[in-house]
Amino acid sequence: MTSLGGAEMVDWNLAVATATRLVRPGPEVSRDEARAVVAELRRHAKSSEEHVRSFTRMGTDEIHDTPVLVVDRAGWVRANVAGFRAVLKPLLEKMKDRRGSGPGGAVLGAVGGKVTGVELGMLLSFLASRVLGQYETFAPATRDLPAGANGGGRLLLVAPNIVHVERELDVDPHDFRLWVCLHEEAHRTQFSSVPWLRDHLESEIQAFLGETDVDPMTVLERVREAAQSLAGGRPEAEEDDGGRSFVDLVQTPTQREILARLTAVMSLLEGHADYVMDGVGPGVVPSVGEIREKFKERRQRGASRLDQALRKLLGLDAKLRQYRDGERFVRAVVDEVGMDGFNRVWTSPNTLPTKAEIAKPADWVARVHRRAD
Repeated sequence: MTSLGGAEMVDWNLAVATATRLVRPGPEVSRDEARAVVAELRRHAKSSEEHVRSFTRMGTDEIHDTPVLVVDRAGWVRANVAGFRAVLKPLLEKMKDRRGSGPGGAVLGAVGGKVTGVELGMLLSFLASRVLGQYETFAPATRDLPAGANGGGRLLLVAPNIVHVERELDVDPHDFRLWVCLHEEAHRTQFSSVPWLRDHLESEIQAFLGETDVDPMTVLERVREAAQSLAGGRPEAEEDDGGRSFVDLVQTPTQREILARLTAVMSLLEGHADYVMDGVGPGVVPSVGEIREKFKERRQRGASRLDQALRKLLGLDAKLRQYRDGERFVRAVVDEVGMDGFNRVWTSPNTLPTKAEIAKPADWVARVHRRAD
């Protein structure tokens, strides 16, 4: 897995080992409590299917083939490394080809995949303690991590992180666990009920990566910046770097166009999941109002100065904007044309909103809901 003749750009096994070793320990729970949390999350994941499908009116007669995995932080790391390796393979192959001839080739050859694996592991250790749940769209099955048939993905619920946040927010733990499951089930419903969505998203990502023409040292430098921030070794003068993130690797007009489309799709998916979570919530989560308000405040304030710098560097601030902008788009469209009218968004790639339409929902309604009169 780690290399073929020592030519692999990233030592993936070392990335997993590094992240697993460095990730913060989860909250203290007894063995019986841990078993109860896992069992409850599985029950909530199952019950969320009916709630979400009834509210969204999407694919009510279909059966999921997507496994639900309740994992710890190390399990989340392993699952994401497998996904990253599959999605990034074309880009890494391209970088490997350039390594020998490009200006950074000699340096990268000396640094090797092991150092890159360590640095990637440091980033994953940071993220592994923050993710509550995740629908893995591009999830290859492994010996320890099953996935749905025909690329059906898998749904991950990170039990220690859910327990940590419910304690931090001081909310009802049973309500909070169901609330998280509703959000992740919304994502699973999106992809299981819209057959073309996964292939479309993968096509866009691969088109973006196929257009990438960067010096391998540029990518390595981004990884090193984030890793140095984690280690506290980044010069203070560089803390405010103008908002650079990995998306700043975009260099061509074609990539900017693709990124705009991807941003719109991700805003739609995240905003729709938030809208569904809050729409279903009042009927099945008694304390949803309190949970939503406290969780919103937590999202906005972040944690420490270091956390805020890393969120900017990794592009996580952009993800938070996707939640807000996407939810406003979905709410405005549903208010205007109802849930069935909104669901026209899933008809084809042509009915997905553009980035401009996310900001102006009325423009999407006018384009998709044109009437003869």
